[in-house]
Amino acid sequence: MVTAITQGVKISVETIYQDEHSNPANEHFMFAYRIEIENLSDYAIQLMRRQWFIFDSNGSVREVEGEGVVGIQPVIEPGKSYSYVSGCNLKTDIGSMKGNYSMIRLVDETNFDVDIPEFELVVPYRLN
Repeated sequence: MVTAITQGVKISVETIYQDEHSNPANEHFMFAYRIEIENLSDYAIQLMRRQWFIFDSNGSVREVEGEGVVGIQPVIEPGKSYSYVSGCNLKTDIGSMKGNYSMIRLVDETNFDVDIPEFELVVPYRLN
């Protein structure tokens, strides 16, 4: 698990290779990732946008951005957390992702960014 804290928001990431949804012969490697966003601050926050950078070991980089996560813009109260599962496909068996969330502090409508730490996407047989 990879973890980072930015401005009182803790981001933890776990990854799982999706063998049943992958097709290595056709350069299709599917990964799921679970992200937990924990509000360690004293104020309610809302996740407004996300921005991802997806790196494939063949040198390609993709950028993905948009509103919220998995279709919602969650509000996270102080001391609470929000988690979700999403996925990413690669053309190679090794890659990584990193990014950031654009948040708003609801008490004063202050915007701030939270880092999503870089995490590896690796097919298990590559680890042996």
